[in-house]
Amino acid sequence: MTTTAWQVVRFALVGAVNTGTYYGLYLLFGLRLPYLAAHVLAFLLSMVGSFFLTSYFTYRTRPTWRKFLLFPLTNAANFVITTVGVYVLVDLAGLSARYAPLIAAAGAVPVTFLLSRTIMLRPDTTRTHESLVETVASK
Repeated sequence: MTTTAWQVVRFALVGAVNTGTYYGLYLLFGLRLPYLAAHVLAFLLSMVGSFFLTSYFTYRTRPTWRKFLLFPLTNAANFVITTVGVYVLVDLAGLSARYAPLIAAAGAVPVTFLLSRTIMLRPDTTRTHESLVETVASK
């Protein structure tokens, strides 16, 4: 199996854990909050855990502040897709607010993988610059 294929498998596993975390929080918050508020809060909290699992397990890279700050950008597409999906499924299609997030999340997976891979595997500019300086200095 190629490196990318293994990343897809690990991404799917992290996604399953993250979805379970998100869904548990969504149901918990849904006991007291409207469904969209429960969705937003659960999404934000599960995103932090997702960042560390994605760093260490999916891409086997060191988490940095730069990646942490960029990681929410990768989830912006996920957030938009799932939020619109939840709204469409609940308010327009009449599906239960209990199951709509799971269906909406499936549509966001491919986009989230490509964006997270781009950010998490992007070389650190500082480290790249240091390597360039070392290479020039050794000649």
